[in-house]
Amino acid sequence: MKTNQRQLHYVFLVAGMVCLQIFAPKCSAAKNQGVLDSIMGFLRGRPTIQATEQLGRHQNHNSSFRVQSPEEVVKMVQKSINDSRRQLTYLTCGTGNPIDDCWRCDPNWQMNRQRLADCAIGFGREAIGGKNGQYYVVTDPSDHDPVNPTPGTLRYAVIQNEPLWIIFEKDMIIQLKEELLMNSFKTIDGRGVDVHIAHGACITIQFVTNIIIHGVSIHDCIQTGNAMVRDSPEHYGWRTLANGDGISIFGGRYVWIDRCSFSSCNHGLIDAIMGSTAITISNNYFTQHNMVMLLGHSDSYVQDVIMQVTIAYNYFGEGLVQRMPRCRHGYFHVVNNQYVHWEMYAIGGSANPTINSEGNIFIASDDANTKQVTKRVTAEDDGDEVDEVWKDWNWRSAGDQMLNGAYFVASGSMADDSYALASSLGAKPAVLVGTLTGEAGVLDGRTQGSSRNGNTHLSVSAAPRSILSASHRDQIIFFFMCIGCLVLTALNI
Repeated sequence: MKTNQRQLHYVFLVAGMVCLQIFAPKCSAAKNQGVLDSIMGFLRGRPTIQATEQLGRHQNHNSSFRVQSPEEVVKMVQKSINDSRRQLTYLTCGTGNPIDDCWRCDPNWQMNRQRLADCAIGFGREAIGGKNGQYYVVTDPSDHDPVNPTPGTLRYAVIQNEPLWIIFEKDMIIQLKEELLMNSFKTIDGRGVDVHIAHGACITIQFVTNIIIHGVSIHDCIQTGNAMVRDSPEHYGWRTLANGDGISIFGGRYVWIDRCSFSSCNHGLIDAIMGSTAITISNNYFTQHNMVMLLGHSDSYVQDVIMQVTIAYNYFGEGLVQRMPRCRHGYFHVVNNQYVHWEMYAIGGSANPTINSEGNIFIASDDANTKQVTKRVTAEDDGDEVDEVWKDWNWRSAGDQMLNGAYFVASGSMADDSYALASSLGAKPAVLVGTLTGEAGVLDGRTQGSSRNGNTHLSVSAAPRSILSASHRDQIIFFFMCIGCLVLTALNI
């Protein structure tokens, strides 16, 4: 009787394995083979254990051994499950990007959008945006009256006093008449739709706190101003000329800008000045612009010494010239970004900023005059570098990968203690940066974005390739059928 039962278990087990292969076409052969090797090891009574390391998989085929005790078999099954979870794309999120792994692993993320507020990293990690507030759905892309905004518009939402999590009913292009003045505790969440803030004024974060901007395209921002603009339900006032930055942070704190795409604005793509701090700029895609990012108002504005900014997992793409970033006075952690073919320099600064560059990839152009990653400016007029002035500035490169002749000129102390205030998260090895930044920018499967190779490319959907999604449920069921059969067989039930 037991022989018949065991044979039946083998039948179910083989059937489950066949179904697993049928319903898992998206999993690579190598990844499927990992679990199959383990399962076949159990069928032979010799479980095969595979160790997975961070930078590569090293299979130890000599680790097979026979286990007689059923209890030990059960333990080995559990260990096999744990090992396989590190290898199978349909069982783990596994992107390696801690922000994405925090929210994109949930196939029902749209039902729990505010989970995003728990996913920030770096100096801006305490930014909660509109968490615990109500959702506000933008239904109207117009911006007819910056003093009396229409309900349903983005401007009407961002000026409210209470925390709001702002989402969008549909794809839209928002052409702002004047700069969008945000109130505190707001999240602009463009996930699931294709939202552009373009061809008009753009976003200003002035003397407010707890702002999250996620998943919108910001481009072709123009100079506006000399007009009345409302910044709260109770107040509006005269605004002088605005430069046309994509996002201007003026005395703002606890700000997180994630998964946005930036290009072609009148001035900077992101500027943070006048005592702004606690900022994280992550997972963004920058392209086709001159002065990309300014962090610090002026050499004489020493109040910016409190500034701490994390720049992580961004892709600095084609057509960028300089300021990625340009820093003054404060503390700046530039970690795990990819830089491609800057036309002047990538990272620059003046007025003794502390710059901690870790685990980035710098790919220089073929122009012999633009191989240097760094540029130090010793006067307000962007004059020539003077070694005696900047030799004590703490700028270091740790674990960066320099390609096509790129080089980083370090200065000051290399001791870790000197960079404590410019360290905000653990850097991953530079070899992983291509994966970390490969999906940088807005996630939208239906629209075309800027090119990373000279041609248009399709953006990706909000679900990463390696998450557990609804389409994988059958795979999970059949996988655990296999495990159940193994346990029953081992126990001779």
